[in-house]
Amino acid sequence: MTSSASLPLSSRSPLLPMLRQDLSTTERSSASPLSQSPVLFQLDADGQILSLGWPGASHYGLSLNEWVGQAFAGLIPEEHPARAAIAALQETHYSTPTEVSRCELEIAPCRLRGRLQIQPTVSPLGAGFFGTFWVDDVTDCLGQRGRQPAQVRSRQLTQITWNIRRTLNLDTIWQQTVDGLGSLFVSDRGLICPYTPGDTTIQVVAEYCPPDCESLLGHEFVLTEHGCLREALALPQAVVTLCAPGDQASDRIAMLAVATRYKDTPNGMIIMQSPTDAPWDDLDLDLVRELADQVGTAIAHATLFNEGQALANELQAANQRLRDKHQELEEARQQAEEASRLKSEFLANTSHELRTPLNGMIGFLKLILDGMADDPEEQQEFLHEAHKSAIHLLNLINDVLDIAKIEAGKMQIDMGPVKLHELFQDVENFTRPQAEQKGLEFFMELPPTRDDIIVNGNYQRLLQVILNLTGNAIKFTHEGSVTIRAEIKSQKTRFQDQDWPGVVKVSVIDTGIGVSLEKQDRLFQTFSQVDGERTRQYGGTGLGLAISQRLVEAMGGVVQFISLGEGLGSTVTFTVMLYQEPVMTTKEVLV
Repeated sequence: MTSSASLPLSSRSPLLPMLRQDLSTTERSSASPLSQSPVLFQLDADGQILSLGWPGASHYGLSLNEWVGQAFAGLIPEEHPARAAIAALQETHYSTPTEVSRCELEIAPCRLRGRLQIQPTVSPLGAGFFGTFWVDDVTDCLGQRGRQPAQVRSRQLTQITWNIRRTLNLDTIWQQTVDGLGSLFVSDRGLICPYTPGDTTIQVVAEYCPPDCESLLGHEFVLTEHGCLREALALPQAVVTLCAPGDQASDRIAMLAVATRYKDTPNGMIIMQSPTDAPWDDLDLDLVRELADQVGTAIAHATLFNEGQALANELQAANQRLRDKHQELEEARQQAEEASRLKSEFLANTSHELRTPLNGMIGFLKLILDGMADDPEEQQEFLHEAHKSAIHLLNLINDVLDIAKIEAGKMQIDMGPVKLHELFQDVENFTRPQAEQKGLEFFMELPPTRDDIIVNGNYQRLLQVILNLTGNAIKFTHEGSVTIRAEIKSQKTRFQDQDWPGVVKVSVIDTGIGVSLEKQDRLFQTFSQVDGERTRQYGGTGLGLAISQRLVEAMGGVVQFISLGEGLGSTVTFTVMLYQEPVMTTKEVLV
């Protein structure tokens, strides 16, 4: 045991005001309502104690059961005059009510001063006496309060050690340590602080103290300001120091500090505080040192476990990131392979599509150049077929160029007001002859309005989209009809930082061959053709829907494809911003 009568805590120390407050708190606790509650007891006719109760007993850690069956006179100190008076009263069997104004009771290790009253009583157990001891003060308790026999303290220490060694949670270890010390030893405050060699400060992470004391939880102690803490870190045993926080030298506070260690290296600090000169005996100090070693081992094991757990978690997270990255790379590889395959298939089909009209042009022109046309009418027919092949070739080239621009992000669209009636009129001029040539009915429907329906977009691109969709509808429909329908949806829409009064929904509806449900998700994929055999049968690059979707989205709209399956026709819709809301009428307009 190392002790010092010097004052290692400077007057500026943040710990000293707390110690002063705790001393005043302890002084108040010695005169607490519990300690001044009366002692109640019941005696038999021979003066033997039948029952003994005092609310202050728990406050001082006393057990009263051991006095049951003992003579009441044994509670009064031998040197006190009241003992002889009580013995004389016992010989008369307390035949009359008795009061002793100045009396003492000694319930080891406490001595109580106060006033004693005893009066006869009759209970189911027979005649006896009921007594009340009115407590004025309690003395000789502060130095012994709560002290248990050595065997009991050792057993409690074993239990505390067991509690902290069976957990790997640092917070639990810290709190169970200070709670156990607070209940085992004479202590008004218990603190624990983790420590790493080289630290200049330690911080309180767990605390045991009365509820009316100011908490030090989270407080930091600067080691250079507390010599006893530095000494405890350097020594293997507990360090006890005394200090006088006030002007009264008798009002000394005892503080105990002991370092927790693992393999002779400190990893924490236990601090205990008591308002008496000698609160801890040599056995206490040995037990505290032994517990500190166990706590140090528990802290080291928990720290190693937590570090290992953190490392395992990080390793698991790294493995998961690696698996995710591998999955991303695998998906990217598969997408690249699929894109390469689709482009190869697309180029094969497109090269065939390009050669077909080009060969047609060359063939018909060669017939004319070789004089194979028998008359002007046949020559005109050859020129017409050559022109038709040239237009088809131009459309194919335009599709390829458009998709190349879109893929490169070079497609620029100038937006402005477009009259929907004029747009539909041009579409009809291009597509009605094609539909009628195949024997299909052709319908165009506009909503009834008093003024023009004006949309926000690019005229040529909107015309290209509708011609693409209508051309597909006519191409893949052998009988029935093709309908182009426009509907006004009055729902405010925001596009390019501007609010628009609504949208126009354009639908191209056919009764053609349709598309199976499982193939519909490929319709809008670039370089992807739903059915290569069908493409070769009907012609085209398969880029029409992909180009149309990109153009519509660039103008703020959405494209959708609907088909219930093969042979059930299809409907393709797209939306375009309404430039201004027209005045509606009730009569439908057929173009």
